[in-house]
Amino acid sequence: MTDMRAKGLEVFGELMPGVLADGQTTLGEDGFGAELLDIGLENVFGRLWGRDGLSRRDRSLVTLGILITLRATDELKYHVQIARTNGLSEDEIAEVIYHASGYAGFPAANSAMQTARAALQE
Repeated sequence: MTDMRAKGLEVFGELMPGVLADGQTTLGEDGFGAELLDIGLENVFGRLWGRDGLSRRDRSLVTLGILITLRATDELKYHVQIARTNGLSEDEIAEVIYHASGYAGFPAANSAMQTARAALQE
């Protein structure tokens, strides 16, 4: 296992406790595109989330803003949970969405609010 892969597994496990079973070293599935989640594990969680320079809380704030702007609601659902793990309150997550409405537009913020609301109720 590469160092970035090991780091990615470590960080992912900390950000999303309980998602990986003990000893699990892959997120991918069999079939078409099977490696995509593993690539994200190494590159996003290992290389980016594992960096120094920003706190995990700050990384969550940045990530929420980017995902809201992209209208990436599938990923936003998980990152709302990660933001809670990283110490953001529900009020702070709502403020990120409100703030994004001025820069990403109301439709993107409204979609984000619906996604965040559902994620916070899980």
